[in-house]
Amino acid sequence: MQIRQLQVACDHLQDRLLLRVATQADEEVRIWLTRRFLRDLWPHLAGLLGQQPAPLAPLAAATDAAPVEAPSFEQAFRDDKATYPLGATPLLTSEIKFDTLSDGSFNLTFREGRERSFLLPLTPDLLQMLCAMLRAGAEQAQWNLALDYAAPAAVTPTPGKRPSRLH
Repeated sequence: MQIRQLQVACDHLQDRLLLRVATQADEEVRIWLTRRFLRDLWPHLAGLLGQQPAPLAPLAAATDAAPVEAPSFEQAFRDDKATYPLGATPLLTSEIKFDTLSDGSFNLTFREGRERSFLLPLTPDLLQMLCAMLRAGAEQAQWNLALDYAAPAAVTPTPGKRPSRLH
């Protein structure tokens, strides 16, 4: 899956953050994040950010296929032709699994109980953008969370170790 856009928006009525992930295939996945979940999630994200990323592999050149659009974070979120592989109702995250891959990238698997789940592959750059968006969303929601980038060493996952799980 190639990510085209990410968006984090505050829904004051639900008192949740809505993470929207759009792919190059015009698919969109929506994920609810509660204040408590983000508070518990943040030290793990900060720990991932603290890892030394491996050099990124260059993007493969397009052959006969149409050129791949680069991810954009400056443009308005496009949802004009989106399909929803997990349905239009956002996934209400109750647990998450972190995997650090050998190439320096990360996989986050968001789960809604034992029902729906979504695997979000992130490069170190996309992880940094996601964290910045989550901080901005929490600030807009006025959740008064201390979302610092310094994480305790105990929650920092190590490559080759078992994946960590939250909740």
